Amino acid sequence: MTPYYIFLTVMAVIAVAVFVALFFVDAGYGKFYNPKWGPTVDNHLGWFLMEAPVFIAMLVLWWYSPRKTDAVRLVFLLLFELHYFHRSFIFPMQLRGHSRMPWTIVLMGAVFNTVNAFIQGGWIFWESPADMYPVDWFFTPQFIVGTLLFLWGMSVNIGADNTIRNLRKPGDTAHYLPQGGMFRYVTSANYFGEFIEWVGFAVLTWSWAGAVFALWTFANLAPRANSIYNRYCKEFPGQIDTRRVKRMIPFIY
Repeated sequence: MTPYYIFLTVMAVIAVAVFVALFFVDAGYGKFYNPKWGPTVDNHLGWFLMEAPVFIAMLVLWWYSPRKTDAVRLVFLLLFELHYFHRSFIFPMQLRGHSRMPWTIVLMGAVFNTVNAFIQGGWIFWESPADMYPVDWFFTPQFIVGTLLFLWGMSVNIGADNTIRNLRKPGDTAHYLPQGGMFRYVTSANYFGEFIEWVGFAVLTWSWAGAVFALWTFANLAPRANSIYNRYCKEFPGQIDTRRVKRMIPFIY
């Protein structure tokens, strides 16, 4: 087993540990902000600092790669960067208000995102066999299905974020239950969309690197989706059909 695959295995094991731990400790940002996490930063700047490193690191890995002109790998790059351009430069500007994020969360997120850039970019531009992604890859079931999943997941994620963002009118401090769209099936439709994105990326690249990131996405978001579900059930008793509405994965979880 090469050092790269050993590292992937270690990351997968850590993801499982994080999944378990987050059922007992809420990451202290957003709905679950907690001052015990230490000094804070404005959430607009915090999201930018947390997400931008992966966008930049992926470009660096592409630029120095001997495979940077490969058509299929370029499409992988564009899809990956499409997500992180939105998360780094658009999403932070759309946030309403100026809540606080702990620097601890920002730094942990930035470190993980940078590591993930080296996992994904390392596979796509360096570790994968040079002939693994010929132009014919565009016509494979993996690429077609994976790309459709990725784009659908991204649209669900952005749409759900917009729904949450517009729950309140300016000056309103009340809490509301998001509804419509995928919120008819899960209380964390934004997390469902992001998870589907990275499942799609794992499929379209047909790689263990992509699969490990999809695992990490679930490990990070599923416990938080559970906390949000429990909170909504307490805040809006009787308004959630718990037989139909799940936490993050429709009909399943």
